Formats: sequence, structure tokens, C-alpha cells
Amino acid sequence: MKHWDILLSNQVDKKTFINTLLSGEIQGELSVFNTLNGILYSDISIQKLIEEEYQYDSIEATTESNRNLRTFSSGERKKEFLKYCLKKNPDYIILDNPMDHLDHNSRIELTLAIEAILGSVRIVQLVNRAVDLLPFITNKALINDNSFELKSINSIENNSLEKDSYKIPIHKEVFNDNILVKMNSISVSYDERPIIDSLSWTIKQGDFWHLIGPNGSGKSTLLSLISGDNPKGYGQDVELFGRKKGSGESVWEIKKQIGFFNTAMTDLFNKSYSLEEMILSGFFDSIGLYREPTTLQQRIAAQWLEAIQMTHLKNKIFNRLSIGQQRVALIARAVIKHPPLLILDEPLEGLDDQNIALITQLINLIKKETNIAILFVSHRMEPNLSPDSILELSPSPTGSKGIIKHHFETEIK
Repeated sequence: MKHWDILLSNQVDKKTFINTLLSGEIQGELSVFNTLNGILYSDISIQKLIEEEYQYDSIEATTESNRNLRTFSSGERKKEFLKYCLKKNPDYIILDNPMDHLDHNSRIELTLAIEAILGSVRIVQLVNRAVDLLPFITNKALINDNSFELKSINSIENNSLEKDSYKIPIHKEVFNDNILVKMNSISVSYDERPIIDSLSWTIKQGDFWHLIGPNGSGKSTLLSLISGDNPKGYGQDVELFGRKKGSGESVWEIKKQIGFFNTAMTDLFNKSYSLEEMILSGFFDSIGLYREPTTLQQRIAAQWLEAIQMTHLKNKIFNRLSIGQQRVALIARAVIKHPPLLILDEPLEGLDDQNIALITQLINLIKKETNIAILFVSHRMEPNLSPDSILELSPSPTGSKGIIKHHFETEIK
């Protein structure tokens, strides 16, 4: 069987490409699939099945284990959905970025599961990053535009920016408190299920932290404790921006101190906001611009638009920007109020290598040019980012322990 491993640029309309392939209307070398029956394996497909199971109170995907798909961890869920796809007896399976949102061990397990089915079904894997190409699939190609023409993988252009081509329009500033976040032996459980066990962690001004850990290890719980959204923070020894949790602070006072990005934010800006309005909304922590910005705020926004080389796009509808442009702009929005702490939750997920180069350069410059502490959350160790410290959540029966690594020194917290 002939399998394909295809590297997609973010410039490609992936949804249309997938629909063209599945409907039997693809041109060129892939036209051999036009007479075959295919199925799509993607995060969206998995989520859709989970919603159907919930809506109809059924067990569609995993009848032998008598468990709903939503009860599995992310890694197990992906493996179970692959089995479900095979039960449909397709001639081929389109794997859409199958390794996204998976920890290292889950990626290895899913890779082995894919390799094991090569003899029984054709595989067409679509990825945005060259590192996710599968070594055991020999037919590799690049698609970089909406002609959907297969090109040589060796024809990838190196379009990364020149070093330091961004010019950050903010300077080092001393915040009121050197210690931004302090947690002393915190433990969190849900319905008597332990999530975090006796974790101690301190984030100081100017720190660059990488938070890692397997799916379900408590990363989201930690982030919600820092943002003030999690009531589990009350009664624990937690200090946020100079104030003990539960001392009368409001959630909004905490949020003023934090610039936040996650990939789901892109979907929130679904109205006709311009790029400039979207960036200005960062001053007010609002989705959209509902207040008149001051002249100073407008000037700072203009400086940021120039810094990220998007001044000419300031009046363009945000949703019509490319995915890479949207990510760069959302990070600028998170930083525009110059918060003491910047939280970047999987900012590189779903990006191609060219856009990853843009985002990592921006992160590195924020680290270099400001005293903002950065908390970078990702399953992957990015070669072009150099955090000062790593907090790794390591699951145990009593909840995840925190393993802290400072410049190759390791301690259990």
C-alpha cells in the first residue's frame, strides 16, 4: 500500500483540501484516492464523537470497554479513536496532526499504533511541522498553496526573519514585587481524586519558566490557581502579586497583572474587530473594544503594530489574517499592558515551522527586552527557546509532584 506523509503550510486551506480528498475530487498524484473510501482522524472528529455520545447517552467508539470516549486521557482517547476508525473499514485514513496536544510518551504510543496498521489501511498524514513526519512513511511531499500540488519536501523555503527584526516598544521596568507567584505545599483534589500533591513553586520578576507534564497531570489546574479562577486556591498558602490568596483581592485585580494567551482565544474574536481594535482590547482584558482608548494607549498600540511589522494590516478584520499573524497579534495583545506575568499556553500548536520561527523570536525578545516573567506551557521542548527553569508535573497516586530544574539542577517540590 502507498502511504503519504504531507507537510502543510499554514497558507493552505486545510479544511477544503481534506474535503476535496474525501469527496474524490483531488487532482494530481493523490487522484488514486478518488475511487477509494476515506475517513478523517482529527481532534475535531474526536470531539464531535464525544459530543454525540454525550447527547445520545451512547457508547459508540469503545463498546468493548463500556466507557465513553470522554473518560479516557488525551493519549488513550486518540488510540481508541484510531481503533474506531478502523472498524469502519475505510480504504484510507487521513491523520490530521495526530500528535498535537500529546505528551512525549503518548506520541510514541500513537506512532507505534499507526505503524502497526500500515499493512491493513492506507495512511495520509497531514502535519504542519517537519519534526512530526513519520520515518516509516517513504512518500513525503509539501503542499504550500491552495493549488494542493504536491511538491518536493526539499523545496521548503527558509523565510524566517532576520535576527532581532522585531523591535519591542517597551523597556525594563521594576514591578512592585520581585516575587509574583508563591505557592507553598499546595495540594488539590477533585471528587477525592488527587491532582496536585504538596507542590511549592515561586515565579519571580523576569523569570522564564517552561511548564510541562503528561496529559491530565494538573497543568490547567495550576494555571487556574495563578489566574485566580480556581476556588481551590482559598485556604492554601498561595501569594499572588504581593497578596495572600483570600485576603480580599478580586479576580480582576489578579487578571490585571497577567497577560494571557491560549489557542482557544482565536475563536473568541469572531466579530468584525479590526487588528488594531483587537490589540487595543488588551489594555482592558476584554474580547473586543468597548471603551475609548486614550491617546497614549493608541500610540502604544501603533508602536506594537510597527514592532510586529503589521502596521499596514491595522484595519484588516482580525479573522481574515493568517493563523501565524493572528498568533503574533494575540501575543502582542497579551503584552501591551506590560503585565508582570505573561502566560503562553501552547502558543505554537497548529503552526507550521515558518510561523513557529516568528513566534519563538517574539518570545525570546520579550524575555531579552523586558522584565516580564514568562510562563510557557507546552508538551514539546522547543530547540529555539531557552527557559531559565522547568517545572515538570510528575503524576503519582497521591497527585502530581513538581520537579523543578534550574539550569540542569533538579529538585523535587
